[in-house]
Amino acid sequence: MLYLAGVEPSDDALRVVVADDHHLFREGLRRMLATDGIAVVGEATDGMGAVALARKLAPEIVVVDLKMPRVSGTDAVREIVRSNPDVRVLVLTVSADESDVLEALDAGACGYMLKDAGAEELVGGIRMAAGGQTVLAREVARALVARACKDSRVAEQTPDQVPALTTREREVLGLMTDGLDNAAIGRELSISRHTVKQYVTNILEKLGVRSRVEAAIYAVRNGLV
Repeated sequence: MLYLAGVEPSDDALRVVVADDHHLFREGLRRMLATDGIAVVGEATDGMGAVALARKLAPEIVVVDLKMPRVSGTDAVREIVRSNPDVRVLVLTVSADESDVLEALDAGACGYMLKDAGAEELVGGIRMAAGGQTVLAREVARALVARACKDSRVAEQTPDQVPALTTREREVLGLMTDGLDNAAIGRELSISRHTVKQYVTNILEKLGVRSRVEAAIYAVRNGLV
């Protein structure tokens, strides 16, 4: 089953579809996102509905639970990514099981967050995902990075090849490796989110990587954290 929002979002609002079989959770998430200027333009109660709404509405991002009736969240992720490559899909679920995470990411999810995350973390994660970044819950980030290091194409460098990072850049990189988003890093280091964003940009450029996940893998493989 699916629902279309009755209110047309403003031109600059981030457009989101939410797929979860729990009505109260969808309602709570919709209200929370609305306070931050994010418009939930459609809701689905199962994976099939999520796929249909992604096709019909072409939102910037679809937020899906893993455990849903008829078509699972993972299958929905795979089909949305296949048929709507411009739509980003973020998993928001209760399971921190490594196999669930890997399966979702392998299906094409751009990130994996847990439902017990705080409101600011959820909003920040959704905006980051919509902006093209990979988002991982802190609880699963380090385990996945360590696992990814084994098969990663991110090369291990000799000490003289590792770019020099400032003390603050190393601090930011360590928190990125722990799965913290920009807002959480800012709180941890008592700096603004804008300042964190600039540090992240500098770190990616210095390490020669394209994403936060690749930066984390590089950091672990080369002893930067």
